[in-house]
Amino acid sequence: MNTFTLGIVLVAYLLVIAYLGYRGYKGTKTAKDYLLGGREIHPFVMAMSYGATFISTSAIIGFGGISAVYGMGLIWLTFLNILIGVFIAFIFFGRKTRSMGRQLDAHTFPEFLGKRFNSKTIQMVSGLMIFVAMPLYAAVVLIGGARFIENIFEIDFSVALTFFSVIIAAYVIAGGLKGVMYTDALQGTIMFMSMFFLLIVTYSKLGGVGAAHEALTNMANLVPESLQAKGHEGWTAFPKMNSAWWWVLVTNIILGVGIGVLAQPQLIVRFMTVKSNRELNRAILPGGLFIFVVTGFIYTVGALSNLYFFNEKGQLSIEVAKGNIDLIIPEFINSAMPEWFVYLFMLALLSAGMSTLSSQFHAMGTSIGRDFVEQLSPSKKWNTMLITRLGIVVAILISIIIGYQLPGSIVARGTAIFFGICAATFLPVYIAALYWKSVTRTAAKWSMLAGFLSSAFALAFLHQKEAEPLGICNAIFGKDFLIAKFPWMIIDPLVFALPVSIIVLVAVTLLTKNENV
Repeated sequence: MNTFTLGIVLVAYLLVIAYLGYRGYKGTKTAKDYLLGGREIHPFVMAMSYGATFISTSAIIGFGGISAVYGMGLIWLTFLNILIGVFIAFIFFGRKTRSMGRQLDAHTFPEFLGKRFNSKTIQMVSGLMIFVAMPLYAAVVLIGGARFIENIFEIDFSVALTFFSVIIAAYVIAGGLKGVMYTDALQGTIMFMSMFFLLIVTYSKLGGVGAAHEALTNMANLVPESLQAKGHEGWTAFPKMNSAWWWVLVTNIILGVGIGVLAQPQLIVRFMTVKSNRELNRAILPGGLFIFVVTGFIYTVGALSNLYFFNEKGQLSIEVAKGNIDLIIPEFINSAMPEWFVYLFMLALLSAGMSTLSSQFHAMGTSIGRDFVEQLSPSKKWNTMLITRLGIVVAILISIIIGYQLPGSIVARGTAIFFGICAATFLPVYIAALYWKSVTRTAAKWSMLAGFLSSAFALAFLHQKEAEPLGICNAIFGKDFLIAKFPWMIIDPLVFALPVSIIVLVAVTLLTKNENV
C-alpha cells in the first residue's frame, strides 16, 4: 500500500470535514443552534445524519465480524432496523416528538422528558444516566475505528485510538449539532457508496450471487464443532431453534439492538431538528435505503468472507483473524479488495465511527452540561455552549480511558449492552410521554430507575457474558451467575429489564393517578 497516497487521501478527507465543521461553527450563534441545529435541518441531511449516527463501526466491524462467524441470520437485524428504527421511529415517534419538543421548547431528550412530566429531577437523572452509560458505547465505537487504523497504518492501537478521538473532538466541540450533522451527511454518503461497491466486488470475486451462495451453503460441513454445538448450521442458515446461538442472535442482537434503537437519545434528538412533519416524511426513504445498504450488505459480505478465505488460504475467517472477531472485516478488506478501495473503505470506516461518536459526544456533553449541571442551580445564568463543550471534553476523556481497558471482540457486545440499557430505562417512559396522558410523574421516575437497575442487575448476576468477568455475583454468592439452567444465562438482560420497567410504570401510575388531578 502506498503510504504517501494514503496520507493524501486522509488529509483531503480531514480538510473537507474541517470545512463542514467550520460551517457548523459559523452557523452556530445560540444555544438552540448548538443543541438542535436551529430546528431547520434539511430532510436529506437529517436522514443521513440519523442513519450515519445509528450505523457505526460497531455495525461494520463488530456485527460484520459476527456475521462472518455465525452467518447471514444477522440480516434479520437489518429488517428490524428498517421496520422499527426508521419506519416506526419516524412515523409513530418522530412526528409527535418533533411537535411536542417544539411546544415544550425542549433542546435535549432528557429536557424533553423533564418538561413533559414537569420534573427537573427526571431531566437531571436522565442526563446523568446517559452520561454514565453512553461512554461504554462510545468506547466500543472508538475501538472499531482504531482497530482499522491500526491495521491499515500499522501503528500502535493506543496511538490510533487517541488520534481518532482528537479529530472528532475538534469539530464536535466547535460546531455543535450543526457541525455534527453536516459532517454526518458527507460521512453517510461515503458509507453508502463504499458498501455498495464492496458487495459488488465480493460477489464478482466469488463467481456471482448464485454461485457464491451455493458454495457458502455447501461449506456447512466446515463449521467448527464448538459452533455446531451452539446451533450453528451453516453461514446461509438461521441457527437451530432453541440452541445457544439462536437465543443469543434473537435476544442479544436482533431484539436488543432492533428495539433499543427507539430509545437512543442521540437519535431521538434528530427528530427535533427539522421544522415540520413534511421534512420527516421526506427523510424516511433515504433513511431506510441507507440502513438496507450499509447493514444488509456488510452482514452479507461478512458471511461470504469465509468462502473467500477458504478458497485463498484454506481457513475460515475467524482463523485468519486469530480469534478476534473485530479483525475479520479489516483482514478481508486488505486481502480481497483493490488498493484504491482500501482507501475508500478507510474513509467509510472513519465516517462510520466519526458520525456516531460525534453524536455520542454531543449527547453526553449536553446531558451532563445542560441537563445536569445547569439544573443544579437553574436560577443562575449559565453559558450553555461553554458548559456543554466542557462536558464533551470530559465525555471524550472517559470514553478513551474505557477504550484502553476493554478486551478484544467487544465491539458488537458493547453496542448491544448500551442499546438494551437505553430500551429498559427510557423506552416505556418515552412511549408514555407521547401517547399516555394519564401517566404520572412519579411513575416515570420509578420506571426509569427500575429499568436501569434491573439492567445492571441482569448484567452483573444473570447474563453469563458479563457476570463472569465482573465477578460480583461470584464474590457475593460463590457462583458466576445466579441461574445456571439453559437458556437463562444467555438470554439478553433486556428480556428481563424491559418488562420490569413497563410493569413499574403501569403499576405506579395506577397507584398515583390522583397526582395528575
